[in-house]
Parts: sequence; structure tokens; C-alpha cells
Amino acid sequence: MDKASTRSEKQIAANILKGSLGNMIEWFDWYVYAFFAIYFSAAFFPAENKTAELLSTAAVFAVGFLMRPLGSFVMGRFADRKGRRAALTLSVTIMATGSLIIAITPTFKSIGVWSPIILVATRMFQGLSLGGEYGTSATYLSEMASPKRRGFYSSFQYVTLISGQLFALLVQIVLQNVLTNALLFAFGWRIPFVIGAFGAVGVLWLRLSMEESDQFEARNKHSKKAGTLTLLAQYPKQFFTVVGLTFGGTIAFYAYTTYLQKFMINTTGLNTRVVSVINFFALLIMLVLQPIFGHLSDKIGRKPLLLWFGIGGTVFTVPIFTLLAHVHSPWAAFFLMLGGVVIVSGYTSINAIVKAELFPTEIRALGVGFPYGLTVALFGGTVEYVALWLRSVNLESLFFWYVALASLVSLVVYWHMLETSTASEINVDSVPAAPVKNGEAAE
Repeated sequence: MDKASTRSEKQIAANILKGSLGNMIEWFDWYVYAFFAIYFSAAFFPAENKTAELLSTAAVFAVGFLMRPLGSFVMGRFADRKGRRAALTLSVTIMATGSLIIAITPTFKSIGVWSPIILVATRMFQGLSLGGEYGTSATYLSEMASPKRRGFYSSFQYVTLISGQLFALLVQIVLQNVLTNALLFAFGWRIPFVIGAFGAVGVLWLRLSMEESDQFEARNKHSKKAGTLTLLAQYPKQFFTVVGLTFGGTIAFYAYTTYLQKFMINTTGLNTRVVSVINFFALLIMLVLQPIFGHLSDKIGRKPLLLWFGIGGTVFTVPIFTLLAHVHSPWAAFFLMLGGVVIVSGYTSINAIVKAELFPTEIRALGVGFPYGLTVALFGGTVEYVALWLRSVNLESLFFWYVALASLVSLVVYWHMLETSTASEINVDSVPAAPVKNGEAAE
């Protein structure tokens, strides 16, 4: 009998909490950039046109994403060879350092071109960290969870991701009510970066006290092939399944959460502070939905929820964005956003466990993180830039169709997948067994 089978639910939950809080602070650090870009864009990229300023900051947001494949490779390999706990501790340290650098970087007016250079370099640094966080966190939560509650516990990856967004929004709302716009543009935007940097110190010791995954201890510790590209190359079907799983989900997620705030301000014409409140409560409901959907996947399987997102995203994205562009009521905007995030929750709540169930322990962190990082870098990180660029050339409605088409592509992948909860490599790795033949879990 392994240690996992003797852990109480309380011990499991404690380890999940320790890993999840670090995940929350990482995403807070990441998202304060997106939420406060409207205030600091001129500090780093002064321009005549506000859209041009936002395009510049959106481009840097995308550049940070471009580092995520490298981060997912380096940190995924590290997690598969040295341990999930070691990798998670390192990633939160890197993210906190980056936030502190942004908080103290002088403006373009003070040091000229060095200001945006430092910003870009720091976002690349943070992208490296975040790229490693996803695969390692998904792996740790799925391996630490009790077998019949893996969907529920793994959903906490997006609970904490959304918590990071909500925390960033809450800080924005508070600062908007405490400081004037002039003060926010002058220095107020630096405050959330300081909060993120010092908040990481508080969660660092939690990750240091986490228990290591039993599956890593039993298998990867003595495996010379763990975390290598040679081993990953033996799982091409699983690799491309992760790409297909992620493609529509990441585009829809960033469209309905990160970009929608700017859409409501620039296109719908709502007040900035009203939009912050709308986003906060819509994301709060989305947070609550994650464990509910995760628990549901433990009862009925993962595939029905993925199909819910794929069909909903394909059919309703264009109507939701089209209506949102013309409404004037904050309540109407709220319910339209809520409809979008309920649809996307079919993906976000279970995507981590679905991907983790595709790979054996020796390659799980790299197998989950690397193809995910590639896909998010190319498509998730560029959502804002694509949307803003289409708006700048008066073709904004094409963005709605782009998101819907991406959902359709992933729907095709979901339709042809087997149910991963019953063909899970984690189930195989939870007991001593002969090596699983390549492709068994994803055929």
C-alpha cells in the first residue's frame, strides 16, 4: 500500500491548499499587468493615440506568453527530474522577483528607451516562470488528489488562477475608489506589483512545507529518462491532443476574461469602474463553478463538460459579443459576460486533470506543460493583440468569429477523445505495474 492510500482527506486538502495558494499569487502577479495596463501604458510607451499605447502593452503581454513554451520545457523537465515541490517553489520565486522589478522601474520620461526594455525583459522572465507553473501545478494536484476526487481537486488550479484575477481586480477597484485617476496614472499602478512581490514571500514557505508526490518518489527518482524529450517523443498522440484541447479553451478564456474588460470600455462604452465591478462578480461566479464542474466530472466523466464548452463556444460566442457591443445597461453586460464564463468553465474546470491523465508519471509535468505552453503562447497570449488590431482597422467583428472557430476546432478534438477518467495513466501509476504501452490512454 502506498502513502497516497493512507493520507486522510485533510492531509490531501492541506497539500492541495499549499500548492494552490502559490498558484494564486503567481496569477495575481501576471494579471495585474493586464488589468492596470490602461494606467501605466503611457509611462512605458508614450503615444498620441490611446489605442496605440494599449497595443504596445498588449504586445508585451504577448511577448511574456512567448516565453512560456521555454518555461514549460525547462521547468517541466526540472519537475519530472527533481520533484514537483522544487519546481513549484522556484516558479513562485521568479514571478515575485519580476513583479518587484516592474514596481520600481522608472518611466520612459526618466530613463528613455531603457524603460520599455526593462519591462519587456521582466515580462519574458515572468513568462518563463508561468510556463513552468501550469504543467507542474496540474501534475502535482492530480497526483496528490484521491482517485475518486481528482476532478474536484484539480479544478482548484483554475480556482486559484481566477482567484489571482479576482484579487487583481479587487485591488484595482479599491485603488480606483481610494486614488484619483491622476494618482493612478502617476504612481498608483505600481502598488499592485508591490503587493504581488511581497505576497509571494508569504506563500513561499507553504510550498517549502508541501509533501512531494508519491508517484514522483516511487518512479521518477530512479528514472534516467524522466523529463526527457526522448521519452516525450514516444507520446505524439497525447502531445497533439493537449494542443487541440488547449487551442479553443485558451482563446475563449482570454477573450471572455482578460480582453472583455477592455472591450466593455472601448466598444460598449461603459465606465471603467463599472466594468471592474462587472468583471469582479462574473469572475467570482466563475470561481465558484470550477469545483462544482470538477466534482461533476468525477461523477459523469470529463468528456461531457468539454463538449459543453466546445458546443457553447462555437454557437454562442458571436451572439454574445455582438450583443455586448451594443448594450448600454451594466446589468445586460454582466449577464452576457456571465453567459460566456459559464460556457468556458466546461474547459477551465477540468483541463488540467484531462491533460495529466494522458501521460505517465515520468513525463507528466513536461507532457502537460510543454504542448500547453506552445499553444497558449501562440494563441492565448495574442488574443488581446489580435482583438485590438482588428478594432484598429475597423474589423472588430472578425474577432468574434475567430473565437468561435477556435472553439469549433477544439470541439472536434473533444468529440474524438476517449473518456480520460477511465483510461487514466494516473490510475496505472498509482499501483506498481508494468510500463503502459504508448498511446493506451489516448486512443
